[in-house]
Amino acid sequence: MKRVVITGMGMINCVGMDKESSFKAIIDGKCGIKSISLFDTSKHSVSIAGEISDFDPTTVMNPKEVKKADRFIQFGIKAAQEAMEDAEFDEIDSERFGISSASGIGGLPNIEKNTIMSSTRGPRRISPFFIPSSLVNMLGGFVSIEHNLKGPNLSSVTACAASTHAISEAVKTIMLGGADKMLVVGAEAAICDVGVGGFAAMKALSTSNDNPQKASRPFDANRNGFVMGEGAAALVLEEYEDAKKRGAKIYAEVIGFGESGDANHITTPAPEGEGAYRAMKAALKMAGGVKIDYINAHGTSTKYNDWYESMAVKKLFGGKENTPPISSIKGQIGHCLGAAGAIEAIVSIMAMRDGVLPPTINYEVADPDCDLDYVPNVAREAKIDTIMSNSFGFGGTNGSIIIKKV
Repeated sequence: MKRVVITGMGMINCVGMDKESSFKAIIDGKCGIKSISLFDTSKHSVSIAGEISDFDPTTVMNPKEVKKADRFIQFGIKAAQEAMEDAEFDEIDSERFGISSASGIGGLPNIEKNTIMSSTRGPRRISPFFIPSSLVNMLGGFVSIEHNLKGPNLSSVTACAASTHAISEAVKTIMLGGADKMLVVGAEAAICDVGVGGFAAMKALSTSNDNPQKASRPFDANRNGFVMGEGAAALVLEEYEDAKKRGAKIYAEVIGFGESGDANHITTPAPEGEGAYRAMKAALKMAGGVKIDYINAHGTSTKYNDWYESMAVKKLFGGKENTPPISSIKGQIGHCLGAAGAIEAIVSIMAMRDGVLPPTINYEVADPDCDLDYVPNVAREAKIDTIMSNSFGFGGTNGSIIIKKV
């Protein structure tokens, strides 16, 4: 099958408006989690999130078009513009260039807004842009229109594994000849009244409102839930020979992916991370059993995810002593839900580029059930040739990808 490489990347999250500023902040251990300003949290048990401040959608869209796109789409457009510019195309064959978009929830703020409008002022007051601005696949729709991408237009809606699955779908499409190039875009913006309230009702969120910078603490013994984040990331994927022929700069090659289902519980991971283990095992098998130098963990800062992911990783590598360094960046940017996998893939690729392991910040008290090298608190120089990036979602959906330096 055809080889698939990454030639362009873009990113936005609560610590940076582009990939370079985001990466530097993450490596420096800076945290973007703070009190929520997007809505009134006075009646909520949770009032903190990894919220993006000072984002102006008119910098990436025509002001007249802004009302047609939910916030998650606006973020996705921003990341996609950076990735396409980074890829430095002179021209493209539109019919051989597709898109694979992803979001875990999509336009939840717009759903909330129009539901309130309907119930208080009647259904005739619903915005005509409500439906197209809220659908997950409209992320791919908006971006494909802007960049004239007429190849396969795909969308993944698999909770927090969505954009990792979107990468896998793009790779499959190129490998099987369905397109020569694919733009992957993952985006999420669900920090709204019902979004925060819904996750809080499940007792999934950290309630450390008085100390937001320390609230997300993956693998730490005192972790008490995840912190919602928002943002987007985009990657340009190309068939290797095509990229080489046009003289593209090649960041990395995707050499393996694995997917699995827990068939266990709607929100809790399968015991001992059995489903996660199978996804990672499949990715490693596809990659030919290559040596992994770093694992970017799903690492949500919840009790069972961190515990079971640690168990699954140890099982995969045959014990603690054989397991490579593993870290989670969710302490810095929160959990960006469906966008997390794409953001974390880019951070991993940049870590490989610069030879530095991203830290797991707020790791202060060791958990005997999580006993691996989590690169605690401070980034570390290292030679990184191959990385694994994991994403697991509600409904028992798992994804793992393996990327290597070219």
